[in-house]
Amino acid sequence: MSKDIIHIKEIILKAAQNAIQETGNEPEPELTKKIDWPIKCSVGPGLEGAIACESKIGYVNGSKGWLVYRGYNIFDLCAYSNFEEVSFLLLHGRLPNSCELETYKQKLINYGNLNKTLRLLMAFPVEKMHVMAALRLGTNLMRQEFTILDTEEGKPDINDAIASDEDSIAMETIPFGSNHAVYEFDKQDTRWFKKTKAEEKARQSIDSIGFEACYHLIAGVSVIVAAISRIHSGKLPLEPNPDLSFAGNLLYMISGKIPSPIEERIMDYCSSYIKDSFWQTPFRT
Repeated sequence: MSKDIIHIKEIILKAAQNAIQETGNEPEPELTKKIDWPIKCSVGPGLEGAIACESKIGYVNGSKGWLVYRGYNIFDLCAYSNFEEVSFLLLHGRLPNSCELETYKQKLINYGNLNKTLRLLMAFPVEKMHVMAALRLGTNLMRQEFTILDTEEGKPDINDAIASDEDSIAMETIPFGSNHAVYEFDKQDTRWFKKTKAEEKARQSIDSIGFEACYHLIAGVSVIVAAISRIHSGKLPLEPNPDLSFAGNLLYMISGKIPSPIEERIMDYCSSYIKDSFWQTPFRT
């Protein structure tokens, strides 16, 4: 580990100490308790006081300066972990062991090979599009490549279908305060993925079988983002380099240059901020 990287680590740990000292006079928050749904709450301006959901993933306390992922303080994760470890933690609720980490890294590399998706994306005037519009298009094209959701084969059974399109707000029926969300992610549900018999057999031996969609999104979105950046710069997209980390690959696929260890580590710090407590946009909508 270089002196520069060690120095950055020391800066992070020092910032953690300062945050603790500066908020030392703030009262300790009460432990969060399980909510007994349905509930009544008073909502103020800006949805102040609204309770949207329960989460075991992220916890934010602004007055104490806390940002916690699955029980780990963000300062500790930035100082001692990388993007792959933090994203695995958010998905699975625990840090990976060495074998799980290597398997996960390899999956992100493999799922970053989106040649067909990128060819389709480049058929559109991406260089004239807003980056978020291009990202939305690229993600939809990736969905078509890896799933059957947009085909007749993916048409849901009448018993599984809902009253409105999955991209709109399903409010044809009165909300009853159910114990589970309508669109709750089932980690065992992989029926929408295109797969060969060999792939299906291989997946049965992996405990994280239902998280393949998340792995595809994590790997694929980074590749699409980098491709859009290069297209906007008049350059062709690059494939991921299997010898680089996730953070290193993002820099490489954007710049075309192998990043230095310190550049790679700084990107790790930046990309580790990947979860606060709740994504407000769909709730407000």
